[in-house]
Amino acid sequence: MGIKVAKFRDVAAGLQPGQFAVGDREAVNSLADIDPMYKQLMDKPYACVMAVIGPDGRPGLTPMWFDYEGDKILVNVASQRSKTNWIRKNPEITVIIVNPENMYHWMSMKITVEREILEDDPAEGAWVTSQLNRIWQKYVGQGDEYGLRDPSIDERRVLFVCKVDSIATFGKS
Repeated sequence: MGIKVAKFRDVAAGLQPGQFAVGDREAVNSLADIDPMYKQLMDKPYACVMAVIGPDGRPGLTPMWFDYEGDKILVNVASQRSKTNWIRKNPEITVIIVNPENMYHWMSMKITVEREILEDDPAEGAWVTSQLNRIWQKYVGQGDEYGLRDPSIDERRVLFVCKVDSIATFGKS
């Protein structure tokens, strides 16, 4: 797969020349190969902030739940929201996960949508629903089904399956 990883120089061990600039660069074959210090950010119930480009050309930022399977980042959004159409128009997304206990420990990923799956799709729609229920459990831990569907409409979900283009890491846990 070959994911580029840029490791920013941090100040966890004290001041250093060139701090806050990219230090080492490497490639990993999969997300499983990421340093465990950063992989934990993906596995714990830490929110990410997703950036997508809006119609005015500026990034729209949304805090949301983070999920992945294998080497794919999964972005599950309500079909009626503006950001869903923004993603369709520009399928390049950036996410950042910041350790809530240490803002100097983070990981950002540039990702690109490879596929879009609608919850009503007869072949794969059940996966969209089950993935949503799984992250509901990860982040909320109450009940078996996602409990925040908009009650004023028949809210349907869209799952964007994304490949990772590059990763930037910073700090220590």
